[in-house]
Amino acid sequence: MSLVLQISYPLDSISARQNITDGQTIVSATGNFELGFFSPGNSKNRYVGIWYKKLSAGRVVWVANGENPLNDSSGVLKLTPQSVLNLLNRTNGVVWFSNLSRSAQNPIAQLLDTANFIVKEGNNNDLGDAIWQSFDHPCNSFLASMKFGIDRAKGLDQYLTSWKSMDDPSLGDFTYRLDSSGYPQLILRNRSVVQFRSGPWNGLRFSEFPQLRPNPVYSFSFNGISQRFSWVDRTHDWILYSSAQTDDCDTYALCGGNGNCNIASSPKCICLTGFMSKYPSDWEFGDWSNGCVRRTELDCQGGDKFLKYTKVKLPDTRQSWFNESMNLQECEQTCLRNCSCTAYSNLDIRGQGSGCLLWFGDLMDIRQFNENDQDIYVRMAASEVGGNSSGKTGAGKRTGIIVSTVLSTVLLLGIMVVFIKYRRDGQIFGFSHQSRSEDLELPLFDLTTIMNATNNFSEDNKLGEGGFGAVFKGVLKNGQEIAVKRLSENSRQGQVEFKNEVVYIAKLQHRNLIRILGCCIQVDEMMLICQFLPNRSLDCFIFDQEKGVALDWPRRFTIINGIASGLLYLHRDSRLRIIHRDLKAENILLDNKMNPKISDFGLARSFGGNESKANTKRVVGTYGYMSPEYDIHGLYSIKSDVFSFGVVVLEIVSRQRNRGFNHPGNHLSLLGYAWTLFRDRKSMKLVDPLITSTFNPVEVLRSIHVALLCVQQNPRDRPEMSSVVMMLGSESALPHPKQPGFFSEESVPESSSSSGSKLQRYSANEMTMWYVQPR
Repeated sequence: MSLVLQISYPLDSISARQNITDGQTIVSATGNFELGFFSPGNSKNRYVGIWYKKLSAGRVVWVANGENPLNDSSGVLKLTPQSVLNLLNRTNGVVWFSNLSRSAQNPIAQLLDTANFIVKEGNNNDLGDAIWQSFDHPCNSFLASMKFGIDRAKGLDQYLTSWKSMDDPSLGDFTYRLDSSGYPQLILRNRSVVQFRSGPWNGLRFSEFPQLRPNPVYSFSFNGISQRFSWVDRTHDWILYSSAQTDDCDTYALCGGNGNCNIASSPKCICLTGFMSKYPSDWEFGDWSNGCVRRTELDCQGGDKFLKYTKVKLPDTRQSWFNESMNLQECEQTCLRNCSCTAYSNLDIRGQGSGCLLWFGDLMDIRQFNENDQDIYVRMAASEVGGNSSGKTGAGKRTGIIVSTVLSTVLLLGIMVVFIKYRRDGQIFGFSHQSRSEDLELPLFDLTTIMNATNNFSEDNKLGEGGFGAVFKGVLKNGQEIAVKRLSENSRQGQVEFKNEVVYIAKLQHRNLIRILGCCIQVDEMMLICQFLPNRSLDCFIFDQEKGVALDWPRRFTIINGIASGLLYLHRDSRLRIIHRDLKAENILLDNKMNPKISDFGLARSFGGNESKANTKRVVGTYGYMSPEYDIHGLYSIKSDVFSFGVVVLEIVSRQRNRGFNHPGNHLSLLGYAWTLFRDRKSMKLVDPLITSTFNPVEVLRSIHVALLCVQQNPRDRPEMSSVVMMLGSESALPHPKQPGFFSEESVPESSSSSGSKLQRYSANEMTMWYVQPR
């Protein structure tokens, strides 16, 4: 029976022997914040949240179960002896629970004065040694002492998301996050569309904020723009201090590529020196979106020069490269040696300046300021510059980045932004750094616990079966639902694949990767215990007429972007450089909100150092998703996963399975059919009829276009996932795709070899295995 919390000293904590029921609150020591149950706006749903007590309306700054509300007032927040926070409903079902990497012997949950709700060891007074904290999972408010960015060691991507509405705190359309493609910058998006960009960090501030200086406590609020408010005790209210997006020039890429926005001029947009408007007639009518093109092409043989621009917001850095140790002269020479380089700048403007930042392609989202100490050197043909080539030397060491942001759909809590150290050292890409043991620290479950949880591996609990073995649903004693992957005696995958899953999933933490909770190795049993995802796998929906209706286009596009984000993390942002090698619809699991989680890492391989590809005599994967170079020659690389991703995207858009697809009359594969339609400008014929009432034509056509770039025959022609993510989230022009690999079913080889050995394959349960044996 649950015990009702009796609030006593200390006022701000509960132990594993206590619970909080609906109607009760925990108050921080100073009384500034409260934690408890609430219903937002006119909603009758109940949520666990933290709010600012000073405001009469109690502005909510954090919500635990925004995606899974309680529908009555019978909720209980419970701290288990295993250090897990569980939110239970009327039937003791777990509505929400905290994610843990380790546990405490005597756990205590405590609401700090900063509004950080933490779980820690009860006899440990170090508040910074929390085993779980709400600050690691921001919602729509950024608070003092919060960290913002990507922490690779902890597997965290900490960013802000708006509420869906004032009555609904579930995930809304707006996000404000650190974008790590190229040199990092803060980007505000409405779904996939960029709305605002902070510009890169220059050692003192983001280049968009020349006015940014230390200030009293403040907050941002978001209703299409980002604003900063300051709390006034005398009036018990907020006053508008400043707005991040102050005018039209803060609209992303208002002037298009190579254009410069100046709010003080008329018209607002002008082309950079040496450029002219791409479509002059459009500019006459105030449409600058197509930007500017060069009057004179670059020489690229050493004859180009640079024109210095001052007091500007630096261009979008998602297509950039940087080096922290170069001086400005070395930076200039590096740019000149690469014909694709279009501009360069210092990373850090403090002192004499230091570091090198290079841009490639069009320069997007530049604006002019009256006051700013930021310079950029734009590459020009010598005839456009005359004698004014420029280069600036400098020395120094870049030591930090400071980040400040808050996003909300309603007026929220005020904060003072905290600027925290940024490093890129292979483990941390964010704003905290500490040494971490390479030990997995993976919880071990005993066999009895798993047998009880799965009702002795009952057939009623069986979720499915694959090459690894059977998967069972289980429920632990604390109510937490789990998925148990049990290695079968007849499994074609063995200890190597089991170790792969343990090592990779335990070390790789990302919102779009399956999360492992532990393992069980006892007697003759080998099992993985993973998070349970109620909607199972993607193939259950996209290849099923009835279930396919549940996946409207917005959900499908979210799934596509989520898979891309997960692959980008595997290929570039994780501590291990991972090639999945078996990406397919069956290995994309869906949570209760249809968010995708890449799973099944039994066949994955990691690279170290500068490695980017390898070959194998044992080709293992799934027919229909394997790239040609891997399928035929055993060569695999990150481009192999890119090919598989392209196949999955075409399957999501069309609701047709690539394997076995046969176009009447010409035996085209799904890839060949999609490419032929694209070539004939009839791509809309590929779209699943079930989504015609919900789809966005621009997003659908762009998804098909990107997918076809991913499945090109030659791996060198395929983009990397960093480019894929950027292409899906932008409106820039895309290159024309070449003919895909496996254009027709007849082009798929039954047997081939490049080494004199005979490659044989066999198939079962959607798994195609290849191995080599002598003739």
